[in-house]
Amino acid sequence: QVQLVESGGGLVQPGGSLTLSCTTSGSMFSIYAMGWYRQAPGKERELVAEISSAGSTNYAESVKGRFTISRDNAKNTVYLLMNSLKPEDTAVYYCNARMRLGMLNYWGQGTQVTVSS
Repeated sequence: QVQLVESGGGLVQPGGSLTLSCTTSGSMFSIYAMGWYRQAPGKERELVAEISSAGSTNYAESVKGRFTISRDNAKNTVYLLMNSLKPEDTAVYYCNARMRLGMLNYWGQGTQVTVSS
């Protein structure tokens, strides 16, 4: 079973930066794509950013230009660098992995990001 563990969440002031990390027990060779999703209270979970095994990226319009997703295959880790954070970015952020075999999805436990002064 593939496990995803997120870290790096916390409280940050508007305009600040925060980096989230997601480490997987699975091999990056077995993963088609990894991404970050978020869910705020009363809202549906939404895609924030994703990166494929080929390195292509996709971002939500609301974070484009502010967030950067990257990966380190040697460390089995994907990162989300969040800059110019806004209160609207406050949510629980979840790491997602989609496996090559069967396109099976795995989810992390979530990490809280709160942007407030």
